[in-house]
Amino acid sequence: MVGCVTLALGEQKPIPAKADLEIEGLTRPVEIIKDRWGISHIFAQNKDDLFFAQGFNVASDRLFQLELWRRQATGTVAEILGKKAVQRDLGARLLKFRGDLRKELDSYHPQGQEIVSAFVRGINTFIDLARKNPELLPIEFRLLGITPGHWTPEVVVSRHNGLFRNATTEIRLAQAVRAIGSEKLGEFLDLHPGNPDLRPADGLDLSLITDKVIELYEEARSPLQFAPDDIVESAARASTMASRASAALLPFLAEPVPSLSQGSNNWAVSGRLTGSGFPFLANDPHRALQIPSLRYWVHLVAPGWNVIGGGEPALPGVSIGHNDFGAWGLTIFSTDQEDLYVYDTDPDHSARYRYSGDWQDMIVVSEKIPVKGAAPFEATLKFTRHGPVIYEDSEHHKAVALRAAWLECGCAPYLASLRMDQAKNWPEFREACFKNRTPSLNMLWADQKGDIGWQTTGLVPIRKNWPGLLPVPGGGKFEWSGTVPASELPSLLNPESGFVATANQDNIPEGYPHELGFLWADPFRFLRISEVLGSGQTTSLSEMMNLQQDFLSLPARRLVPLLKDLRASTPLAQKAVEMLRAWDFVLSPESGAAAIYVAWERAVLDNLKNVLLPEAARAVLGQLPLLKAIRWLEAPDTRLGPIPEAGRNRLLLHSLEEAVELLAKMFGPDQARWRYGDSRFHHVRLRHPLSGGLRDEIRRRFDLGPYPRGGDGQTVNNTSDGDNQTSGATFRIIADLADWDRSVGTNAPGQSGDPKDPHYSDLLNPWLEGQYFPVYYSRAKIESAAEKTIRLVPIKLDR
Repeated sequence: MVGCVTLALGEQKPIPAKADLEIEGLTRPVEIIKDRWGISHIFAQNKDDLFFAQGFNVASDRLFQLELWRRQATGTVAEILGKKAVQRDLGARLLKFRGDLRKELDSYHPQGQEIVSAFVRGINTFIDLARKNPELLPIEFRLLGITPGHWTPEVVVSRHNGLFRNATTEIRLAQAVRAIGSEKLGEFLDLHPGNPDLRPADGLDLSLITDKVIELYEEARSPLQFAPDDIVESAARASTMASRASAALLPFLAEPVPSLSQGSNNWAVSGRLTGSGFPFLANDPHRALQIPSLRYWVHLVAPGWNVIGGGEPALPGVSIGHNDFGAWGLTIFSTDQEDLYVYDTDPDHSARYRYSGDWQDMIVVSEKIPVKGAAPFEATLKFTRHGPVIYEDSEHHKAVALRAAWLECGCAPYLASLRMDQAKNWPEFREACFKNRTPSLNMLWADQKGDIGWQTTGLVPIRKNWPGLLPVPGGGKFEWSGTVPASELPSLLNPESGFVATANQDNIPEGYPHELGFLWADPFRFLRISEVLGSGQTTSLSEMMNLQQDFLSLPARRLVPLLKDLRASTPLAQKAVEMLRAWDFVLSPESGAAAIYVAWERAVLDNLKNVLLPEAARAVLGQLPLLKAIRWLEAPDTRLGPIPEAGRNRLLLHSLEEAVELLAKMFGPDQARWRYGDSRFHHVRLRHPLSGGLRDEIRRRFDLGPYPRGGDGQTVNNTSDGDNQTSGATFRIIADLADWDRSVGTNAPGQSGDPKDPHYSDLLNPWLEGQYFPVYYSRAKIESAAEKTIRLVPIKLDR
């Protein structure tokens, strides 16, 4: 066992490069080879030891991340953050799965209970080791004055990490309908397919649908942030003023109508279009950028298992990757899996609500929430037949409950990928997809037999008398009529085009009989991917990498030509027009024209919104859908003035002058010095969760950046639309089915969560430069790149 050593603040003693660790809980030895990119290749002799070792290994790299995950899942954040986190914990407990745990675990895999239990035991074994040897604890525990807690299977099946969004959207749409009416709202939204009805249900008082309705829901799902008073080490603690200035605080309900900026891309290319005759599969999920990365690469090998790829560190298995037979990847398929129900409550008994003409009792659960520095909070949790009560209005005798598909059995995000990890062909993979219930996904498959396929997944409610876009009365008239059978969800095998791609766009086949959802990402990423893959040319691995890194802006290719015959009123703005006309539409970080375009596009959208939207709806709806805005500008109507084209042109030039003025203030008047990728404009700065609480010199050991970035939220390489890139693809994979050892990947900033570990940020610069590391799969290649080898051996009980 590792001896106990006293270390200075910030030093976490690593496990030696070659070591045997005697571990209680194993039945046979396990070998873990960590390669030079920080990927652990785990070789076990049976399933239980394999997933035990996966848990132990990830805890050794990501223990603080796992601790935050555990606390968010269990509603125990207030235990370390005090009273300010009580509402978060209350929301988390309301949104927990509370059904049959055995049935829940076995829904993900025939041996789901055994797999999850082994994984949890492995995490807890490392936690016990670190508790006995504090030098193994990451610095964050010392800064906060806490120790890691033990895991249970309930933590693994938590729903807090899912990409769910419709409840917030219902609130915003209800507020917008109240502001401008359903017909006018329908003109501004880009809802499809069909023309869903936005009229509120009879009996729904929209004046009562305020932000307060969704506060608990949002609190439970918001990123954890720490302040100076959370840091117990006074030498590391920031002043309150410095913390406010430096912390990347996310505003509550920052996006009025949540967009799909945290979308993803994936595509599979048939061997007919590749030089090798074998398919490629590429995937780059776009999620919030954070330290450490949201995903973690691992390779799992045991009898019946040989899978490599990435997934959430807190889950066993691999959610995106490949095995011996095929590769798979995912993007979000934007179905509507949530509904808000508004009830009348009994004025004399707030735990009673009216349903089908009668008063019904809510289920009431009492729990104690531990609170740092205070007595436990006595929480009263209420549940209706539809789900948890997330808001009560005692003045008007109303209550709001959330019905969510993801609270049903078998709906822990991504855990059903355990079945995908063992799929040998398209039929087996498709069957595995049917078990993935949340989030709803576009799953792509490619195998060595040459098949490529697309299968959508998710538990999708059938609503017969309303579209699910607004809250509805909970009295019994608006009920789900079952769910869409998984086998009837859209799918496609071996398309004639030779490729299949998704990018969160509306890809519901024409004439499809079920209503699945109406809010989708703008199609520009998908259209660009299709443009490149549909060129008819033979493609290669390097071209797959180039496409994932693509910064060409299709919106720019449509908007810039509108300036063709226009002349600006100032020399600086006219020079900007000329630079845009000569530009190649690529949002490269070193481009001045790209800076002009992005600043101009933002001004155009703001000014167009001010012209088209009544003031009462602007704050509620946020930015106009970009595709719809472009269409309005390409074919203007009298809303832009009595002579529509003249009004359109004035708006374009005025917006350009505003953009140039902004850039001149930012960079100075010399346009040759303007750059899009700059710390003052488009960049990426990665912040550690403790960042807001730390002194500058300590924070610099945790935070990374700023670094210049290209692209935006509509380029294939999605770098989000704000100045600071807050979401995008830090994890990428391109699987080469001709030779698994030629597959490549990324994972920024690195595999480790320890700031002193070289693997904390060693993958960041390659990611910034658009470079990849090899994802080795064969034993020989793995050994050729080995950096560390650890043997976990069963403890000898007879010593």
